[in-house]
Amino acid sequence: MGVVIPIEENREPQASVEPLVGLTREDMGKVNALILSKTGSDVEMIPEVAKHLIDSGGKRLRPMLTLAAAALCGYEGDHHITLAASVEFMHTATLLHDDVVDESDMRRGKQAARMVWGNQASVLVGDFLLGQAFRMMVDAGSMGALDVLSTASMVIAEGEVMQLSVAQSMETTEDDYLAVIRAKTAALFSAAAEVGPILADSDKPTRDAFRSFGVNLGLAFQLVDDALDYGGSKADLGKNVGDDFYEGKVTLPVLLAYRRGSEEERKFWRTAMESDSADSAALAQAMELLAKHGAITDTVARARHYGEIARDALAPLPASEQKRALLDVVEFCISRVS
Repeated sequence: MGVVIPIEENREPQASVEPLVGLTREDMGKVNALILSKTGSDVEMIPEVAKHLIDSGGKRLRPMLTLAAAALCGYEGDHHITLAASVEFMHTATLLHDDVVDESDMRRGKQAARMVWGNQASVLVGDFLLGQAFRMMVDAGSMGALDVLSTASMVIAEGEVMQLSVAQSMETTEDDYLAVIRAKTAALFSAAAEVGPILADSDKPTRDAFRSFGVNLGLAFQLVDDALDYGGSKADLGKNVGDDFYEGKVTLPVLLAYRRGSEEERKFWRTAMESDSADSAALAQAMELLAKHGAITDTVARARHYGEIARDALAPLPASEQKRALLDVVEFCISRVS
């Protein structure tokens, strides 16, 4: 059995996402109702596959960002509901596609949709959800929001292709890795945060602040996710600990341990990540090397760095319940490690 790497000792008490949940509860009820209504189709398999993932949980963090940002900026209409649902559909579609590309067995603690209905159905239902997302963007009637979200969709796809190009390659640099997660994860966080001020007709500095907040929150979120794959638990991840390792994903903890290791250790990483031969014994050895070189601790330190940038991005905005809740979310995302 692999060792569990202690991420940080004497950490402050975990922050909570509950303030954001409380502030957006009423609107999220409307978002969830809209999501359910938009998964309907005469093709029976479409709602089955969509609801399998949508009903399996998830914090709905991205749509809550849209709702809170719109409220903070004084928006008084109802199109933030439409765009928040659109953001969640985009996210759900990427999860369906990701699980096929990564050949993942689990998602949010349940069997991945591809394990129940197959890869073809998962890809096609993901396409259906993207189509619905774009219809809702049009319904919102904001060309600015449509521009931001459609650009994010394109960037996410680019990130998927970038990840394929560096997959299982120990020649990947930290810059390569950051480019992938900036596209795959941070782009949607950024778009979700920016469309709120767009709807409220906020000025450019405010839009820029929310864009910066979102992208840096997304980077911090993904860095912590990648640390959790080696130092977390199945409950934290909604998938098996070590899945990234078995799939040959070259994430930052691996890169740091590889760069800092001896030639013998680097040979181990190349064999484990590039040959599809990794087993539980290899995972245990990998976790020992990660601990030896401080790779998990330093990955979390980088996450905290991006978290501070996210917090600073919102600093000029006036104090409000929404601002406080969004700042709490930054600490919550980082404090998921234990």
